[in-house]
Amino acid sequence: MARTRAHRRTSRRTTAASAALAATALALTACSVTGGGSDPEASGDASGGAGTVTLVTHDSFHVSDGLLEQFEQESGLTVQQVAPGDGGALVNQLILTKDAPLGDAVYGIDTTFASRAIEEGVLEPYTSQVPAAEDAAALAPDDSGSLTAIDKGDVCLNVDHAWFTAQGIPEPTTLEDLTDPRYKDLTVVTNAATSSPGLAFLLATVGAFGEDGWQQYWTDLTANGLKVAEGWSDAYYTDFSGGGGGGPRPIALSYASSPPETIPEGGGEPTTGALLDTCFRQVEYAGVLAGAQNPEGAQQLIDWLLSDEVQADIPGSMYMYPVSSAVDLPQEWEQWAPLSDAPHEVAPAEIAANRDAWLREWTDLVTG
Repeated sequence: MARTRAHRRTSRRTTAASAALAATALALTACSVTGGGSDPEASGDASGGAGTVTLVTHDSFHVSDGLLEQFEQESGLTVQQVAPGDGGALVNQLILTKDAPLGDAVYGIDTTFASRAIEEGVLEPYTSQVPAAEDAAALAPDDSGSLTAIDKGDVCLNVDHAWFTAQGIPEPTTLEDLTDPRYKDLTVVTNAATSSPGLAFLLATVGAFGEDGWQQYWTDLTANGLKVAEGWSDAYYTDFSGGGGGGPRPIALSYASSPPETIPEGGGEPTTGALLDTCFRQVEYAGVLAGAQNPEGAQQLIDWLLSDEVQADIPGSMYMYPVSSAVDLPQEWEQWAPLSDAPHEVAPAEIAANRDAWLREWTDLVTG
């Protein structure tokens, strides 16, 4: 499981900076694209939902062996997967190719880029009627019906229980605590301009302190010895004392789902914990791409992603939480990986309007 999470977190780390590079590279490819979505001959009669359907995802999409094959057998569809890049670049690439779309359905657009995808017109509205759709609707970014929530997760600071016990220092619990001199040189986060969790944590501070207050918080945090790593794996496995690599810092940016991975072999309690007052909620969405060759097949894929089988598989395969309330979480998650009751929030439209400016401000303040 640790390897699965490490792959997922690492592959999702790129956001603004790498997205621009990916978009530039894709521009060269897009010039040669002459048709949208799946090959028209392969797609067959879209109204019947048969033929080939192409799913565009970030490159950490994964389900357990046999699930996709079962869907193909039951639906009569052949699923092709296109993973053009990391999660942070996905929307940029969809926009770049919207006149000749890369596929029929997309999975992996998250909270931070949902409004941009909708505003750019790369999606067609679709409202699923499967049972889990009611749970998904509660997480919709707007009322357009363009995106369907599939999974969710909390980006939170994690602490190393053993380190704090050994040092006789109380663990921090809030964002404000991290600026206390007792915690000087103890915290590592990831770069908001190059890392998906880093951007999420920046948004947590915007939600907590407001558009006019987050800058001072980061100034104080930096003055208290903050370290900024480029990606999640560097922060968690190299700098974090609780990540297995023997790092020097006992406070690290990670996920609410991370602590179960630190349960010792043979059982017991996790050696780390998530600070649930520091979290930002990430939701990942699926949608039908505008100009899809097989929109009916795309709709069937979305229904499948909301099925009990896939929803129950999400924690083990993608280390996120299912949106469906009808499936059970793994026992270790129930006990040691709860979601925050009150994650910090920023409205999707506000993120879309201010994300680039906030990243420029953050870079000037924190990394120079």
